[in-house]
Order: sequence, then structure tokens, then C-alpha cells
Amino acid sequence: MRELKVKNSWIKLVQGDITELSTDVIVNAANAQLILGGGVAGAIRRKGGPKIQEECNKIGGTHVGGAVITTGGNLKAKHVIHAVGPRMGEGNEDEKLRNATLNSLKLMDEHGLKSIAFPAISTGIFGYPIDRCAKVMISTVKEYLSGATQIEEVIFCLYTKADFDVFEKELK
Repeated sequence: MRELKVKNSWIKLVQGDITELSTDVIVNAANAQLILGGGVAGAIRRKGGPKIQEECNKIGGTHVGGAVITTGGNLKAKHVIHAVGPRMGEGNEDEKLRNATLNSLKLMDEHGLKSIAFPAISTGIFGYPIDRCAKVMISTVKEYLSGATQIEEVIFCLYTKADFDVFEKELK
């Protein structure tokens, strides 16, 4: 595992299944309708149970770059933050990914939460390049943790070794 200290917080990299982490929050790479379909969302739906989707349905959706918080259902994590990343080709993708990351971190502070795990948002079916994702997400987190926050730990949980290696290179 690679890690970097930023003021009073840590950025850490792990390879594995985000749904198995015991952080306060795991982030779902969501769609704007907050429908838990495939990929990370599908794994969250399967392991977390129906309560998460029920809360998403009540919220109804959010904009690209937005983030909302729900229960973690049956997951080890107490909460899920559903962050809507961009689809490649829709325009302004880097800014939208930056906002999805930033809005997730702001929700953490609003709810007094200490630890969060992010996947590589938008790199699955949304087609966002993994190297750009690593650059945008890591720089956004570093910048946020440099300010006033109670967040203690931000984990990037990468499913494959190849994705982990890209994030590790960017963190260095």
C-alpha cells in the first residue's frame, strides 16, 4: 500500500474490492439518476441490500459533478456517497470529475465523517482515461486536505493491479 501525508490527513492506495472496506464512507461511481446498475454500483447494490437504492430513489438524482449521501445498508461502511462522474465525450470532463470528488469530500465534512474510499470514478463504462482520472482525483484530494478539514483518511481503492499502478505513479 502506498500512502502520503497531507497536513493531518493521509491519502492511501489499496488494490481490492471497495465494498469490503470498513471506512465511514465508500463512494459509488453513480449515474445522474442514482440507479445502481453495473460495475461498482452493482457490487454496492448486491452487498448493501435494497435500502441503499430505496434512499437513492427518494433523493431522485443529482447533476454530473454532484454527490449525495445514503446509508451503507449491509456494507461494512456506514454510508455511501454517490458521486456522478462525467461520460467521456460530453465535454468539460476534467472539471466535472474534480467537482464529483470535491463534493464528496465536502459531504464528509458536513456529516463529521473521518474516512472515505473512492473508486476510479468514470473509468468504467463512462470511458474516462485512468491516467487522467488519477491526476484529477489525486490533485483535488491533496488540495482539499491542505485546507481546514476533519477528514483523516482518503483511500483510493483500485480494483486491478494496472489501475493501482497508474494511481501509485501519480501519487509519487
